[in-house]
Amino acid sequence: MHIYLETERLALRRFAESDADELFRLHNDPEVMRYLNGGKPTPRQVILDRTLPRFIESGFFAALERRSGDFLGWFHLRAPEGGPQEEPELGYRLHKAAWGQGYATEGSLALIGKAFAELGARRVFAQTMAVNLGSRRVMEKCGLRHVRTFHMDWPDPIEGTEHGEVEYELLRADWEAAHKS
Repeated sequence: MHIYLETERLALRRFAESDADELFRLHNDPEVMRYLNGGKPTPRQVILDRTLPRFIESGFFAALERRSGDFLGWFHLRAPEGGPQEEPELGYRLHKAAWGQGYATEGSLALIGKAFAELGARRVFAQTMAVNLGSRRVMEKCGLRHVRTFHMDWPDPIEGTEHGEVEYELLRADWEAAHKS
């Protein structure tokens, strides 16, 4: 098992075929998926045929609790399709049992640090629904600042869509200023 990054409590590693069941459980929790698809179940075949191969391919990392080895969820740090490599998007999705324990902030801070210190990022950004206050709070704790609110035309809008999406960012210069010795 190749560990991509470790923090005090987390180990982030590349996804493998053996993660299908864990990913299926995570993506089928209505509360976890509330701000993503309104809490609708994701068919197992979609996980197997589309989600897991995409996660294995690039930029997605299974998040394990270091002490127990339990699967907590995932993080991603990758340039969006067609976007510049030096502007990766940060994302995370954790089981409810991991909410409110600082894991999202801990993993995000580590990935942000890696993006700027090792990967040559000039900007790290994250997006979520405007009404997803928990995710927005994590972004703010990590030093990202709100830069815009925007509206998208969703084919199957979910509750809260009317308030739009938000984008947060952290620029290299701001990260460097905050991390001077």
